[in-house]
Parts: sequence; structure tokens; C-alpha cells
Amino acid sequence: MIAVTGATGQLGRLVIAALLKKVPANQIIAAVRSPEKAKDLADLGVQVRQADYSQPETLDSAFKDAEKLLLISSSEVGQREAQHKAVIAAAKRAGVKLLAYTSLLHADKSPLGLGTEHRATEKALSESGVPFVLLRNGWYTENYAASIAPALAHNAFIGSVGEGRISSAARQDYAEAAAAVLVLDNQGGKIYELAGDDAYTLAEFSAEIARQSGKKVDYVNLPEAEFAKALLGAGLPEGLANMLADSDAGAEKGGLFDDSHTLSKLIGRPTTPVKDVIAATLKSL
Repeated sequence: MIAVTGATGQLGRLVIAALLKKVPANQIIAAVRSPEKAKDLADLGVQVRQADYSQPETLDSAFKDAEKLLLISSSEVGQREAQHKAVIAAAKRAGVKLLAYTSLLHADKSPLGLGTEHRATEKALSESGVPFVLLRNGWYTENYAASIAPALAHNAFIGSVGEGRISSAARQDYAEAAAAVLVLDNQGGKIYELAGDDAYTLAEFSAEIARQSGKKVDYVNLPEAEFAKALLGAGLPEGLANMLADSDAGAEKGGLFDDSHTLSKLIGRPTTPVKDVIAATLKSL
């Protein structure tokens, strides 16, 4: 059986959908914080079990009989290391034979502040004795697409990336990669650096928004502190604003660039073009 944590999250749901094309539903465990939010998955025949990263007592029963486990990294930045260690410990107790972890692109040397907790988790995995595979995910194109609406409203897309190039991919691409690895044999010890086939600057991203929308959208590059302040002013929580600004600063140093095409090779198709994500976002506005 294959267990997926965070199965009702944005990435988790896509992973479950991808797995359903490869294995019977009753061989999939959706490990979720709130089972009531996974009724649709249960209706498909997926086993829904409660699993809260912050409540380790829920994890043993969630992982029972799981041979493989996908640990989707927690969204709670600052609490990730402890939460992930709880999952790893429970996976070991359950006798999991392969633990796949969604880490960060080039986590071992990433200039992004997000890399700290990912490195700590990778270290915990290496010390656990549980066979593991690292899915080092790059940036989701949707992370930037989320700013298209305000960019159109203000005729400006703001960021702090400078001329840094970003090799992002759609969330769907990363989900398919995770599902592919979970059904492959002999994955213990492997590290996948996953990123989009094509790279772009935020100036190019802004120009594509302008081209498709027919509206003026200029890229405005701000110092990291000013970008964080702008995000705060837009209503983002302080922690998230600082994390996004730090990530942009890291991208300027090359932290979100990769040209290995490992992701497209793994999923057997080109990664989703950035222009397609922009088009889908504009259509939804």
C-alpha cells in the first residue's frame, strides 16, 4: 500500500489522482488532518485516515500496512523540522520500506531560507534507517501566477528576483513525478532535482502576462526588504511575506534554476509551459 500525507492539499490531491491511474484505489492511503475533507477520496475507494503532523499519536494508525509513504512537506514554515521528524519516526515504526520526501531544489546548497528545514529533514531521513528517495521540487509556476490579478490591477508585477532565472513547473508536473517514483522499484537512495524545462526572468513572466491579457504589466524589481513590506501591505502574514521575499532573493542567486530536465524525463513528457499556466490563470479571473 502507498500512503500520501497532506492528501487533501493542493499537491496531495493531484498525487492521489495520478496514483489512481496506476494502482487500485484500495491500495492508496490518504493520510489527512481532517478526514471529513476527504469524503470525495473515500467515495473513490481510497482509504482515508487521520494523520496530523502535530499530533504524532495519529500517525501510527495512519501508516499501518503502508509499504511506501510520500511525505509532502508541511506548509507550516518554522514547524516543519519537528513535524517531519514525527512522520519519519512513525514511518520507521510502521516498517515502511520507502519514504519519498518533497524537498527543495538543490536543497543541499540552496540560498533560499526555506532550505534550512529541508536540509534538517534530509539529515533526519539519512539517520533514520528508513530507505528514502528525495523529490527536490523547484518552484511551482502557480506561486507566481497567484500574483497575476494584482499585477493586472496595478499594471505592475513586483518581485525581488532581478535577472535571476526561474525553472518552475506546474504543480501537476510535480504530482505526476511523485506518483511515478512511488510505483517504481529500487528508488531508495535516489535524489531527483525536479524543475521545469524552460527558465524565465520575472520580466519575461510579466511580458507574457501583458501579451496574453492585452494590458500593460511591467516588472518592478524591489530590494528584498521593500518587497516584503509591499507584501505585508497587501495583507500577507509577516512570515509568508518574509519567506516569499527571501525566496525571490535566493532566486536572484540562482536558487530556483536547473536545466537537467530530470522532471520531464521522469514524467515522460515536457513540463507544462509557463504560458499555459498564465493562460489558465487569466481564464479563471
